[in-house]
Amino acid sequence: MPLRAVLWDLDDTLFDYTGSDRAGVLRHLRTEGLLDAYGGEEAALERWRTAMETEFARFLAGEVGFLDHRRGRARTFLGTPLSDTEADAWFGRYLAHYEASWTLFPDSAPALAALAPLIRQAVLSNATTANQERKLTALGIRNRFEAVFCSDELGCAKPAPEAFTGACQALGLTPAEVVYIGDKLDIDALGARDAGLTAVWLDRTGTGEELPAGVRRIVSLAELPEQLRGVIGFGAPSTIR
Repeated sequence: MPLRAVLWDLDDTLFDYTGSDRAGVLRHLRTEGLLDAYGGEEAALERWRTAMETEFARFLAGEVGFLDHRRGRARTFLGTPLSDTEADAWFGRYLAHYEASWTLFPDSAPALAALAPLIRQAVLSNATTANQERKLTALGIRNRFEAVFCSDELGCAKPAPEAFTGACQALGLTPAEVVYIGDKLDIDALGARDAGLTAVWLDRTGTGEELPAGVRRIVSLAELPEQLRGVIGFGAPSTIR
């Protein structure tokens, strides 16, 4: 069946989340005078990543809201009991540095432009809708997508099949008519494959990990138009207004 839409992951697929986060948190910790207190750059970054992964997993599991997950990241990283006001202020100072560092990967805008005349495009993300809408606008690519689907409004998160099929349904398409592109093999590629979508794993670091059946691998978005050549059909009219 011809493909009629591309669903994109955003963070670390189109948007360089890891690079932007690294630059932002290092600037924040230097400004706060905390780098030495947490063992220097690499040790502090590892502690920061662990705090983020722990607290974001709680958010995805529905244990805490998005704002509380941010407060948890501040408290877990610092190892200090903070009031909500203190945690919000500390995390807010980090956000200012992080957002000043936002950037796309160099291959993102060209890939979006190359596909624009050929196929419909939308975003499916595990973050919140408001956060990702603002990010896409700031990065100058919101107009490339007819819709942004996020876990807070879908009521479920990747890799749950319902996240993928819910986005397909909103586009008025079957999973077989949609390709999903993301940087995480388990959450993105295998989740999409198991939900019936065409799965493309963006392996930017060239891990060499064995490729599971039913998953395509690319190491750059520059490969994508060629990967999809011959399987792109004429998209159904957009159902999103």
